[in-house]
Amino acid sequence: MPAPKPYTPGKILRGLVGRWPLPVLNFDSAPMKAALAELLSREQFDLIQMEYIGMAAYMPVLRAASQAPIVLDWHNIDSELMDRYSQAATSPLRRWYAGHTARRLAALEEQMLGETFGHIVCSERERGQLKAIAPRARVAVIENGVDADYLRPPEGVPGVRRHLVFVGSMNYHANVDAAVSFVRTVWPAVRARFPEWGISIVGSNPTPEVLALHGENGVEVTGTVEDVRQHYRRAIAAIVPLTVGGGTRLKILEAMAAGVPVVSTAIGAEGLSVTGGREILIANDVAAWTRSLEQVALDSTLRSRMIAASLDLVRSRYDWNAIGESLWQTYREWLR
Repeated sequence: MPAPKPYTPGKILRGLVGRWPLPVLNFDSAPMKAALAELLSREQFDLIQMEYIGMAAYMPVLRAASQAPIVLDWHNIDSELMDRYSQAATSPLRRWYAGHTARRLAALEEQMLGETFGHIVCSERERGQLKAIAPRARVAVIENGVDADYLRPPEGVPGVRRHLVFVGSMNYHANVDAAVSFVRTVWPAVRARFPEWGISIVGSNPTPEVLALHGENGVEVTGTVEDVRQHYRRAIAAIVPLTVGGGTRLKILEAMAAGVPVVSTAIGAEGLSVTGGREILIANDVAAWTRSLEQVALDSTLRSRMIAASLDLVRSRYDWNAIGESLWQTYREWLR
């Protein structure tokens, strides 16, 4: 079933004054509601997991067609994400609209905390935020994760690595802002130090702003790729230059599982159990980015130590098998 078209003029207007804020309207689909109602009419479920607060428009269908408890999986705390975007937006109109949307999302989040059976978040930080709003809410931390075996780096001597890689959906505003800002402000200094390096911006649906970076000063914009592992295997480092956004970053865990050192902003690494200087390097300005990437490139001891620590962390804590078992045990306990 095709996804509904987001950000239409009608949805933007209704996001101001209608029942649902824009992030909910973007996922609202009459055919999907009909399909959901039909499924629930012929099958019974012990529990329904609803992904992301953007699915809130489907709550009336779920309530009408099923008695199963509903658990909301919070990919982010979206009011926080939108508030951060409102503070970073350069357009006054976008800044105002994002602030308005952040307030509407906060109200919806508080409502959902009271109306749903349970809640899954990705970090203790987010659990604390939700419990501060609704102390009696049932909230469990099930961390983000990756398929560590699939991403496992190949055995043997690695090939020549002369690329930085930035992975993510390139129509997501936080990734767009990060890609453009890094290439414009940080990359010239890094390229001056390492003129043989390139940078690959890897991810689906790149916006015109991101596409405009392609071919500029060694920058490659790939769009959707069949297998992201090929890009990790030629990367000297994975970068996460995010300055807005929320939640935890699968791109960091992916890179770590692939045996690639990660350099990130503090916001980019938020919510993950990583320590700067051990599994990851933190850089928040041009000088720190240049220094950190120079360390990764030239200090083989540091690089080897980071890769080993990262692989150990991902395989022990963030692998799908461990996370799936944790989620299963959480639901068994809640339903008991």
